[in-house]
Amino acid sequence: MNREEDFILDPDLAGEDLLEMTLRPTSLDEFVGQRSVRERLAIYIQAARGRGEPLDHVLLYGPPGLGKTTLAHIIAHELGVGIRMTSGPAVERPGDLAAILTNLGSGDVLFIDEIHRLHRTVEEVLYPAMEDFALDIVIGKGPSARSLRLDLPPFTLVGATTRAGSLTSPLRDRFGVVLRLEYYDEEELTRIVHRTARILEVPIEPDSARELARRSRGTPRIANRLLRRLRDYAQVKADGRITRDVARGGLDLLEIDDLGLDRNDHRLLRVIVDAYDGGPVGVETLAAALSEEAQTLEEVYEPFLIQRGLLQRTQRGRMATRFTYEHLGLPAPRRDPQDQVALFGDEEVDGPG
Repeated sequence: MNREEDFILDPDLAGEDLLEMTLRPTSLDEFVGQRSVRERLAIYIQAARGRGEPLDHVLLYGPPGLGKTTLAHIIAHELGVGIRMTSGPAVERPGDLAAILTNLGSGDVLFIDEIHRLHRTVEEVLYPAMEDFALDIVIGKGPSARSLRLDLPPFTLVGATTRAGSLTSPLRDRFGVVLRLEYYDEEELTRIVHRTARILEVPIEPDSARELARRSRGTPRIANRLLRRLRDYAQVKADGRITRDVARGGLDLLEIDDLGLDRNDHRLLRVIVDAYDGGPVGVETLAAALSEEAQTLEEVYEPFLIQRGLLQRTQRGRMATRFTYEHLGLPAPRRDPQDQVALFGDEEVDGPG
């Protein structure tokens, strides 16, 4: 089945989702970045195909937008098998999972996004399916209940999560391949921007592509989203070509600064700096101050801010760093020695005076 047929058969796949699918690479050779992940997957896939066996179960983890779903599709494509997709929150009952598993073909890939959010009763049904390719079903209730084991076709489970630490040990240990996806560097994102621009038939200058890549938070999904918005900006404000001035004007309109921080990032840092004197401040307090969920702060905002050295997690709470003050154009405050070490590192701290 080709990708166009997939779109026709899925009425829920339209608009931005359809466009996102067309931008995804279909092979490891086309996939940009994540070199170590690609090299290891290529070996494991080739070995599995050579033995005529399904690929061992794969766990992909890392921040959102780095290509976990794309890699699941690529794994299925490289193996020459079908793929069935679902998510942890969508599988509410063991029966839901049983229905999915019994409809898999031999060697198929089952992709479960947000696998850390599987309900415990559903997860327990998954254990024998992963280990023995079998499904244990309990028939009846009470003293007359009996267990029935159904054989399943061999399959490969690909789980994706942004919170690997939230997986239970029994589930995590059943994955034979565990791969972490890292943020992309500027060169890799520039290549992705050029590839997406060719697919969208958007003329873009090299300096513009690099400018966009630099402000994309190390994330291909964000780079592709910003490119689509710059395409709109260039169509209305210019001649359709994304020059460096057009890129800067469009990104400034979107309030994306030189480091890729948006308005929400600035709000978070400003609350820490202005309302709590740079911290430390607890994540629940921050969430209340920003009217956000604590989980959203931890999974969406904090990873990039920490990776760029703009935010520090300590046992006492979140703290702004020296670089935060420099980026916001503010003077760094004087702190007591304990906070100073936590904020600026284990360097000598001047005493009072």
